[in-house]
Amino acid sequence: MPELKRIVILGAGYAGIEAAKVLNKQFKKDNKVEITLINDNPFQTLLTELHEIAGYRTEKESVMVDLYKVFKATKVNFVRDKIESIDYEAKTLTSSKETYSYDYLVLGCGAEPAYFGIEGVKEYGFTIWSLKDALKIREQILKSFDMARDEKDLTKRKELLTFVVAGAGFTGIETVGELFEWKDVLCDEYGIDPKEVTIYNVEAMPTILPILRPSLQTKAANFLTKKGVKLLTNSPIIKATPDGIVLKDGQEIRTKTLIWTCGVQGNSFTASSGLTQGKRNRVQVNDYLQSMDKEEVYLVGDNAYYEIDGKPIPQIVETAIQTGECAAQNIAADISKSEKKKFKLNTHGFMVSIGSHYCVAELMGTPLSGFFAMAAKHLVNMHYLWGVGGLRLIWNYLLHEFFHMRNNRAFVGGHLAHRTHTSWLVLLRLYVGVMWFLEGWKKVQEGWLNPANIKIVQVAGTSGASAAEAVTSASQAAEAGGEVAAAGPVPILAEPLGIYQWFQDTFIMANPFLFQAVVVLMEVGIGLALMAGLFTFLASAGSIFLCLNFIVSGMAGYDILWYVFASIALMGGAGGAFGLDYYVQPWIKKAWKKTKFAQTSYLYFD
Repeated sequence: MPELKRIVILGAGYAGIEAAKVLNKQFKKDNKVEITLINDNPFQTLLTELHEIAGYRTEKESVMVDLYKVFKATKVNFVRDKIESIDYEAKTLTSSKETYSYDYLVLGCGAEPAYFGIEGVKEYGFTIWSLKDALKIREQILKSFDMARDEKDLTKRKELLTFVVAGAGFTGIETVGELFEWKDVLCDEYGIDPKEVTIYNVEAMPTILPILRPSLQTKAANFLTKKGVKLLTNSPIIKATPDGIVLKDGQEIRTKTLIWTCGVQGNSFTASSGLTQGKRNRVQVNDYLQSMDKEEVYLVGDNAYYEIDGKPIPQIVETAIQTGECAAQNIAADISKSEKKKFKLNTHGFMVSIGSHYCVAELMGTPLSGFFAMAAKHLVNMHYLWGVGGLRLIWNYLLHEFFHMRNNRAFVGGHLAHRTHTSWLVLLRLYVGVMWFLEGWKKVQEGWLNPANIKIVQVAGTSGASAAEAVTSASQAAEAGGEVAAAGPVPILAEPLGIYQWFQDTFIMANPFLFQAVVVLMEVGIGLALMAGLFTFLASAGSIFLCLNFIVSGMAGYDILWYVFASIALMGGAGGAFGLDYYVQPWIKKAWKKTKFAQTSYLYFD
């Protein structure tokens, strides 16, 4: 009997989760492989979005991916624990409460801020490398405005309202973007003149965003300057104090808020675990991402030091994901005794948001800025979330980034975030429901449910007249009887669409009564459902479907369009107020989430 292979992944960042997902796919039906993912938090933090938390654009839940839900219905056993030591000889990891054995180990413990030995930065600066960090920055900024409101000493007031972001890489620029946007909201809230607030971005290098092409650097710099940010390039910080910073040229900037984003290095825990080091606390790996000391130990993400063309692989999300995938595939290859693959980095581009409405990006060699760059950033974020948690995480992302965004600081402003109480829709829901019910009940009384009484106008073919011809014939008959015919609604379409004509000739004409009965029952059912507020979304969708069906068949006039637009409005949760959806939907949602299919496919919403 084959021996059980135990794979342990330490760290649930971008790389660790990718490795776990790939291994789960490879071995989901193999009972001889055990996969364990260990992380000290029950959630993955979306590090690239932390600036939104620091600038209070979104709530903390927007950057938290629940690991229990992601791996609940998979082969991966998620364990929440903090590992304190690794014994590479005994192949064990030890925490204060447990020891874990492994045959293969993937180390993806992430990175930590690099201070470069600059005096005072670690003690007096705020970093933005965890959710806790971002929340501390948010609290500090709120505290600063609150204290400045009552501060009479102009020097102290200026210190409180001066904010310095050190570093002009991706994190630094995105953090600055959040600050200048949030500044306006805070000034209005605390009654402070915006001219009193000063935001610095201090960078030691000659340019900002050095990884981007010069044209995009210039666009970003111009946008920041336009927003009132003071850019100081070629300005290394040599010292930080409780009251500010000192630059290399001797300039002092007095501030109570220094946000440090000047670089990262590998996690100290991994670096001190005894494996051969590369540079910046990163562990040296070979072409297959194995450590130089133990072939069963793989390094991924920020923990791996590997050079391509003499340059270390960058510490970005794409690197993390691709190293996680490569390590997992090579472990699978080793277990199956097949050939391993060398790591190859394939980056698709870089994106930097500067506030909620502006972005600069380089995708597949194409420079973008403004609207299209921001749209691309959102699409890339959703693409990642789809791979991790499917539709559930996509929906959560849309809620946080568009529908529940604070102070209209969304990509499309506050247009999608504006909400109306569903109680205002109750009367409209009842009215539309009654109209549909009466329309269906009228047909029942006219005998539409009698198989011998076919009422539907047969369109096209040689067997019947068109709807328009039918209307004309009826008018002529009325006139022949000496009566004045009231002008009926003019059909939107003079004749049915070709595709509807084909559908009728192929399916409806084979059994016209069945189609007639379905239409009547749908009208009655939609009416009852809307009146009761039960399955309102589906009933409204059915209302729209019936209207479109009547339109394309050439039997409906413009007066039917009000049903369409009213039904669209009702799809926004109209059954949640004084309707059965208030009770039924939570019950269905709870029951659905418990099913195996919903958990494995992530087809449910929180």
